[in-house]
Amino acid sequence: MFQPLRMMRFFTAIALVFFGISTARAEINTSAEFAIIMDFETGAVLFEKNADAPMKPASMAKMMTIYLAFEQLKSGVLGLEDTFPVSTEAWKKGGSRTFLEPNSRVRVADLLRGVIVQSGNDAAIVIAESLSGSEDAFAEAMTDKAKELGMHNTVFGNSTGWPDARTTTTARDLAILARAIIAEFPEYYPMFKEENFTYNSIKQGNRNPLIYGTIGADGLKTGHTEESGYGLVGTALRGGQRVILVVNGLKSNQARSRESKRLIDLTFRVFDRYNLVKQGEILGYASVWMGKRGIVPLTVGADIVKILPKTSTDKITRTTDWLSSISAPIKKGQALGQLRIDIDGTISHFPLVAAEAVEALPYYRYPDAYLRYLIFGAESKAVDDE
Repeated sequence: MFQPLRMMRFFTAIALVFFGISTARAEINTSAEFAIIMDFETGAVLFEKNADAPMKPASMAKMMTIYLAFEQLKSGVLGLEDTFPVSTEAWKKGGSRTFLEPNSRVRVADLLRGVIVQSGNDAAIVIAESLSGSEDAFAEAMTDKAKELGMHNTVFGNSTGWPDARTTTTARDLAILARAIIAEFPEYYPMFKEENFTYNSIKQGNRNPLIYGTIGADGLKTGHTEESGYGLVGTALRGGQRVILVVNGLKSNQARSRESKRLIDLTFRVFDRYNLVKQGEILGYASVWMGKRGIVPLTVGADIVKILPKTSTDKITRTTDWLSSISAPIKKGQALGQLRIDIDGTISHFPLVAAEAVEALPYYRYPDAYLRYLIFGAESKAVDDE
């Protein structure tokens, strides 16, 4: 049978007043040598400074130790009540400690809190040795997992972040790791906001300054060595929007506390979450050739969300295009066109999909449908054959 000429159809929505990101980036600055602020939901980078420059993570490296332990818990291979032995090597490690006793056995739940809350080097080494046989083997597993997560500029030399020649990362890579921990392990993540932990009758407070009074803050990890300076990976959730912050290279503990709190609060003042297009919103109607219905509504397969500044007056334009006539049958969710969104010159493309299915006409209805097309054109609606 003949089919109508296929042409592209083009529709431009009225320009919507929203916000570009470039203006807000200029409003955020930091004294940290390395920094990045990332939206958790979309992965959009809201601010960055030397975010891909190599740096030492110090104890922020323990986030990967925790990730690998959480992974074992989630798979069922490991349980929180399981116990691991404390080696002499782990017991005598210097720096921050959980004060584990040598040759004792410690619950996994306690080791995790020892690392997360107390930043215990001894607890991190016990986890590493128990999961991989040695700390060196565990460091290789940490590096492999980093590559798997997209942390392409990260190498781990140990489980603790203790200074060594091999260990290196970037602010962006640590933000990627933080996002993965939050997304993949919601059942264990609340450990990061615990304010203190007592082991061996020694009570220690969480070193993360954000969890003490910063609205919505619930993680993640601090780090400090003479080489790295003072650093922090933090996050906060407010009004359904979560942001991730990484800073490093600050000059003092006080500067880290002040700057991390300031940047978290500033980010929520400057940026907001905007749902530009909702899933199911009808953006147009395409003509259907030889279908039980003459048109099919078009939508997007998922909400289109952007994190944008509140104070800019840049414009967003939406443009849609699709074929002038599409042959049935059409499945619900089938890609039939394209939505183009221009935000201050930054263009993104999204599939336009069928909002509902359209069945094909039976063959005996073809002559009638073709006649209707000749008389009324491609816009005519077929009569349901039901």
